[in-house]
Amino acid sequence: MTWTDPATWYANLPAFHAAAGALITDPAGNVLLVKPTYRDHWAFPGGYVEEAEYPHQACTREVREELGLVVAAGDLLVVDWAPAAGQRPRALIHFTFDCGTLDSLEGIDLPRQELEDAAFFSLEEVGQRLPVNVAPRAGAAIQARARQVPVYLANGAAVSA
Repeated sequence: MTWTDPATWYANLPAFHAAAGALITDPAGNVLLVKPTYRDHWAFPGGYVEEAEYPHQACTREVREELGLVVAAGDLLVVDWAPAAGQRPRALIHFTFDCGTLDSLEGIDLPRQELEDAAFFSLEEVGQRLPVNVAPRAGAAIQARARQVPVYLANGAAVSA
């Protein structure tokens, strides 16, 4: 048996992107979404994981940068694996963390060059604002929060073991 040099072996493994998002709800259970200036659709607060950063740290950083809020990334609620698509040449693994409940949007400070709006929406409204493959994360995150068990999705579809 021939062993491959570790540097060569690792260099030939598939690469993917990682992102982290926050499930933040209001007391009625509505989900907080943000409207980026550079997309046609809404999104969870969050973004890409930077080099040498853990996903939960990325979630906390992104919520601070996007909303001006200091939150702790709580329980992992959803892991969603999405294949390469559109202009994204690599697969994406998205982590959704429980970042709690907000009574109102008072005190939110949006970076206007990046986000044009933030609002709470019912699950039905969330489904109308998020991309089709992303929308299932909201219901899965609410379910995971209630059951205290993370949910695994494959391109937005539930996967059962």
